Amino acid sequence: MDIRETKLPGVFVLKPQRFGDDRGFFSESWSHRRLADAGIEVEFVQDNHSMSSEVGTLRGLHFQAPPHAQAKLVRCGRGRLFDVAVDIRKGSPTYGQWVGEELSFENGLQLYIPEGFLHGFVTREPMTEIVYKCTDYYAPEADGAVHWDSAGIDWALDRAPILSAKDASAPRLEAFDSPFTWEAA
Repeated sequence: MDIRETKLPGVFVLKPQRFGDDRGFFSESWSHRRLADAGIEVEFVQDNHSMSSEVGTLRGLHFQAPPHAQAKLVRCGRGRLFDVAVDIRKGSPTYGQWVGEELSFENGLQLYIPEGFLHGFVTREPMTEIVYKCTDYYAPEADGAVHWDSAGIDWALDRAPILSAKDASAPRLEAFDSPFTWEAA
């Protein structure tokens, strides 16, 4: 598995190796040992799977506040999406900065997003599925969002995205009081 850190410390792109033949392929999509060897020491407790039927469906930017904060390991099960992480740790030298990666069934890439980051994605193909592991259980009282277009993200949209009511009415980043604080290593 190839693991590389992005310009945002703590956010990683993973590329699992695929072993294929005329029947298809096999891939080890997650290994605790391989992540630990790369310095990613987490315990996943929940897997989530969502499907978006339309191109241009945008979900995010989401987070869970402490004490139920979640790190996520995200991959695309079918289709293609643009996946984004935004640093929202108060005091971080990269606060408000974002990274994005195209994840698809074809490329097999994954994005590791630690606690203290917003997460969002937009679909590039119909019937796109996203599958992700979380380090804490979903807690409705800790659920939060920031407006999708307030962090300067280049979503490469050619029309208005398809949004939930929650995402359309989320506060803008400049008005957001983050529950996360950056701690220097």
